Parts: sequence; structure tokens; C-alpha cells
Amino acid sequence: MLDVLVIGGGVAGMQCALILGSAKSKEFAKDKKIGIIAHQKASHLQSAELNNAIGIAPGTSGLDLLNASKKHLADLYPHVLQIENEKVLKVEKDLNHFTIFTNKNRYTSKLIIVALGYTNFFNIEGLNQYLEPHELSNREKERVQLKNTNHLVAEGIYVAGTLAGWRSQFAIAAGSGAQVATDILTLWNNGKHAHVHDKLV
Repeated sequence: MLDVLVIGGGVAGMQCALILGSAKSKEFAKDKKIGIIAHQKASHLQSAELNNAIGIAPGTSGLDLLNASKKHLADLYPHVLQIENEKVLKVEKDLNHFTIFTNKNRYTSKLIIVALGYTNFFNIEGLNQYLEPHELSNREKERVQLKNTNHLVAEGIYVAGTLAGWRSQFAIAAGSGAQVATDILTLWNNGKHAHVHDKLV
């Protein structure tokens, strides 16, 4: 049983997983089980070149950044389970947890974060009822989002990135993932606002 499972390994999903993983020294988060399904064949970042993102060298390819972020997560926070080459097909809600079915396996988690792209190819049984037109993109592109209030779709279901209704911009997606991660840390901290900063000694 996971405490939280991130579905999607793009900018928002990886940023979310990195922050959740970095909270391991916090008393309220030290024993939490975190996973991320990093299947991202359709991520817009795959074909991106980054020239206007703070802290990233101009000309960095999105694909290189995705690969580096996976290594970053594995090296610094190996307790975060990275699940590769699986696609989520269905989510079922039980009394106090979710069952997540992929094309290969089944997982259980107390919370889920959906951080997939905003294309109208989105199709996860159990989540499709939350789909609505994307508010901040051109209608002719038929983008979608999950209906949410401050990233919360329904009890235990969070959404991050473009699928939360945000524009497709690296810094916005990363910020959205960070917001969801700190919302969950706050939840684990019994409602006391929480975040994670590393400091130089």
C-alpha cells in the first residue's frame, strides 16, 4: 500500500515526486511510501528545447531534462518507487484507498496525483467523469482538464500541471507539481502548513 502515487512523469509529476521524496527527514513524512508511474510517451517535453526556464542551461532538451530528473529522483530519494513502461488504464475507489490498474500491474494507494498531459486522448476509467474543456487553451485544440478546486478533484484525488487547467509552460507545470506536493505534506502534517527547503550549512 502506497501513501501516494503520482501518475505521470512529466514536469509536474516529477517535481511533485522530488518534493515529496525530499521530505523524508520530516517526522510526519519519514515513513510514507511514495510512487510515480513515469510513463510519458506523449509528454510535450519530449520535443521541447528550454531557453527561458530559470536554472536550466539554454538549449537543454526536454528529453534530456526528463532523463536527468529520473536519475535525480533515484540518486537522492531512492525510497520513491519509480515505475517505468506502464500505462494507467483504470482507477477504482474503495473505502480508504484507490486501486490503480495498469497494462501490467495493479497498485493500491491512499492518495493519487494525476499529472498527465491535457490532450483529449486522456482515457482512464474512473477518472473520465471529471473531464471538462481546458479553460486556458484554444478551443479548436480540444484540450481537456480535470475539474478541480485548487488541484483537488475529489477526496484523495489531486491533479497537477496542464491537466489541472494551467497553461503549457515549464515553470507553471513545475509550480503546480510543487503546490500539490506541499498540499499533501500539509495533509500529512495534520493540516499544519508544510514545505521543504534544503539549506547550506
